[in-house]
Amino acid sequence: MLRWILFLVVYAALGFYTLQALKTAVRYPWVYYLFMVLAVLVIGNFIYQFTIGEEPGRVLSRPKSYAFGFLLAMLAFQIITIIFLFSEDIFRFITAAYHKISGNSTEFSLPQRRRFLSLLGLGIAALPFGALLYGMYKGKYNFKVLKYTLEFDDLPRAFDGYQITQISDVHSGSFDNRNKISYAIDLINQQESDLLLFTGDMVNNKSEEMHPWKELFATLDAKDGKFSVLGNHDYGDYVEWETVEAKKQNLEDLIKLQREIGFDLLLNENRFIEKDGDRLALIGVENWGKGGFKKAGDLQKAKSGIDENDFKILMSHDPSHWEEEVIPDGYHYHLTLSGHTHGMQFGIEIPGWFKWSPVKWRYKQWAGIYQEMGQYINVNRGFGFLGYPGRVGIWPEITVITLKKKSLT
Repeated sequence: MLRWILFLVVYAALGFYTLQALKTAVRYPWVYYLFMVLAVLVIGNFIYQFTIGEEPGRVLSRPKSYAFGFLLAMLAFQIITIIFLFSEDIFRFITAAYHKISGNSTEFSLPQRRRFLSLLGLGIAALPFGALLYGMYKGKYNFKVLKYTLEFDDLPRAFDGYQITQISDVHSGSFDNRNKISYAIDLINQQESDLLLFTGDMVNNKSEEMHPWKELFATLDAKDGKFSVLGNHDYGDYVEWETVEAKKQNLEDLIKLQREIGFDLLLNENRFIEKDGDRLALIGVENWGKGGFKKAGDLQKAKSGIDENDFKILMSHDPSHWEEEVIPDGYHYHLTLSGHTHGMQFGIEIPGWFKWSPVKWRYKQWAGIYQEMGQYINVNRGFGFLGYPGRVGIWPEITVITLKKKSLT
């Protein structure tokens, strides 16, 4: 209760300060009242959803996610307005103090805030506010196909030109538009790849979240099959269960469901993909992540039966596994495919030129292709979304990787 009271006090203070900026910049009272009504509705809905709504507690249902998203947009508007205008308030205070000390004024009074600065501050604050709303409306389904070509000296000749499609972080419990997901499934199939690999987090918490989407995802197709691994959310660790058995059954149901969809789920296992007398090794580990995330992955078990000289593709949900265990391993893993970060679903990216997201401060490899010691990793930005029900700048991704044998000439 105390946390809610403190939060409301801070929220009210932010709203009051922003209202003063509006009163300086705008002469129409209806704008002030509209802002106050929206601010109250947003915080009221947030408190309702997270206290007495249909699903109180930690689990982010769709209504709770949207309540969080609208609150995030409102807070972004208020905080950026305050940051921009606070510096001007400091200047006004120093100016008033100077005039008082220098004797230019017998009374201590603050000069009036200039209307232009208020308009500018509100205009700047409106950009992230609008972007966050757009991300919730359209950005989360703005699917992008990103294509890469990777060259290897030791790629088996039969796999020269071999094409792999990777998807990750489906988070089916967050979906709210069947037509958009159907479009994305068609987009994946249009790539006509040889292999389809899914690198974990099919659900947010429970296997039942995937039931409405099962038949749709079962239409995914690739010439040499489709394979998957588990992500940290697939284990049901972020929701309370009535019994240990219920949690265990949920994981078993999800494993069964993936196989019914047609995925060959690799649980610290490997498979060989054979073509014209050559082969490549496909290795799948369970989730392994640093920083408190589940460490069920067993790389040594997963690579059992694979020769050191085999061309190896590793599926591992969390990219932190790559630097912590994969790179130092005695085997050379030519390509690792991961996800997990979502690119934080927020950032700025100009393909081929620039990319930035706050998640870079948590993960060194957070989106796209990285190389170290002759080994590559691709961190997929994610197919779905979680928490904030949208995406801004970091769009949902379908990765297509073409393997090429490096020419000796």
